[in-house]
Amino acid sequence: MLKVRVHGRGGQGAVTAAALLSHAAFAEGRHAQAFPTFGSERTGAPVVAFCRIDDEPIRIHEPISEPDALIVQDATLLHQVNVFDGLRPEGYVLLNSSRTLDELGVAEVRTGRRPDRLLTVPATAYARRYLGQPRPNAALLGGFAALTGAVSLGSVLDAIRERFPGPVGEANAKAARDAFDDVAQHRRQLADA
Repeated sequence: MLKVRVHGRGGQGAVTAAALLSHAAFAEGRHAQAFPTFGSERTGAPVVAFCRIDDEPIRIHEPISEPDALIVQDATLLHQVNVFDGLRPEGYVLLNSSRTLDELGVAEVRTGRRPDRLLTVPATAYARRYLGQPRPNAALLGGFAALTGAVSLGSVLDAIRERFPGPVGEANAKAARDAFDDVAQHRRQLADA
């Protein structure tokens, strides 16, 4: 079972990201679930959403304390919330930022971990380019597909277009594709190093 935790702020689409990831996995014939948890329900407040993906039925329905993968939608959370809490040693981290882990002050998360599983991607920049808004969730899902291979880019794009038909879906799909290409390129560079 792949356990994914999505950290974001209210209004960034963390809950939608988990739902879209679940939808993409389900479309590939897998079992999936997604659900959120949050305190104050206001724009900008920290939000956590969860997604589980498995080939077998999923019977557990509790928050994920030991994730296999993290998607962090807002780098400002890094020093406010312990986003890395419980991350498995072989886990994946996809962080929305144009800065490196060193520049963000969280280089220690790399200790004992594979560098090709800990990447940043400028998802907000891609969202602004195509949507004109800072909504990084769809772009991050494209990057997540490239980082983990847990779902295909095609399934992610289909889930996005189904949830957001028309121009908004196409704009989100373009952002997701750019993030996918960005992460895939970084992984290749790390593999060649």
